[in-house]
Amino acid sequence: MAEAAACPAFRLGGSRYDQGSFLGRLRHFVDVIDPSTLFVSEKQLKDSIKLLDDFKCGTLPPGISNLQLWEAQKIKQAIIHPDTGDKIFMPFRMSGYVPFGTPIVIGLLLPNQTVVSTIIWQWLNQSHNACVNYANRNATKPTPTSRFLQGYFGAVTSAVSIAVGLNVLIQKANKLSPATRMIIQRFVPFPAVASANICNVALMRHNELSEGIDVLDPDGNVVGSSKIAATHVSDSFKGCRGNELFPAHVTRPPSALLMERIRCGSETKRVHNAVIPQAIAETAFTRVVLPMPIFVLPPIIMSYLERLRFLQKNRKLMLPIHSAVCLLTFGLSLPVAISLFPQMSEIEVSRLEPEIAMATDCKVVTYNKGL
Repeated sequence: MAEAAACPAFRLGGSRYDQGSFLGRLRHFVDVIDPSTLFVSEKQLKDSIKLLDDFKCGTLPPGISNLQLWEAQKIKQAIIHPDTGDKIFMPFRMSGYVPFGTPIVIGLLLPNQTVVSTIIWQWLNQSHNACVNYANRNATKPTPTSRFLQGYFGAVTSAVSIAVGLNVLIQKANKLSPATRMIIQRFVPFPAVASANICNVALMRHNELSEGIDVLDPDGNVVGSSKIAATHVSDSFKGCRGNELFPAHVTRPPSALLMERIRCGSETKRVHNAVIPQAIAETAFTRVVLPMPIFVLPPIIMSYLERLRFLQKNRKLMLPIHSAVCLLTFGLSLPVAISLFPQMSEIEVSRLEPEIAMATDCKVVTYNKGL
């Protein structure tokens, strides 16, 4: 009862929580990735969609609360793609990312990996990531299958090459003790996965730079297709996040990028002379942040736990505890990572193409940057 009273007035297509703040987006995405939506029946989904349609048409039955409407929208957003209106295949929904991705993470972080096992786990991981990227892409423009395959093979090649290459280098480091080599080897999945994630996003979505993406007015109506919306650089990042933005397409070394970083709140923003594809860059940055705690924290935690006398006497408990640590870090880091940037970004109409500015009286329009 108290929860229903605390609910804000329902807004169709809006968020129950403030999307202008990180905390609001975090609470929103905790709802979006809620695994319980994986068990929603077809009848529950149809009832939720009907309830939202009734609200839109002004034929809502009496006695329906704001909480019921928010729950209906939560179910629809977790299952239905916002651009295509189609159901997202269960393993590739954001609500299925942790349950279906955790076994792969466990495999990637297993100690004493061979070259073959490294290739298999990296391939499985990038296959899953590619499908999630595609299923949650900005779908206002059709994406050819060839572009999807290009992104997929690029990511697999990148991940496998880096992971195998680093493992070979570590094995040849004769000055390192076997224990040190094993510890360092456990951190190899992070750079491999992070670089492949960027490659995956950049290759699969670079068409947005040439074809543009649809921009919407406050009522959700398509105003037009804008290339500038896909490539514009924000004058501000809606509040200081304290993060450096490393664009996915920039190949310069980090030391050079640090000299040109964008600082929140600064009067002068020094930006790389190439245009930053913001919608893509924000998604790529999210895909770098996401694996950081997943592939860094478990090796640190497990290296400590493995020294405990209890686990040394009960080696059979290593895998269950390893799995629990991976699940915990994965489940906590996912909503944090995808909350860094709003899924729906804003841009002033005055900064868009003239034909779009002439097609609407709105001063600000929005676009779906994807996840």
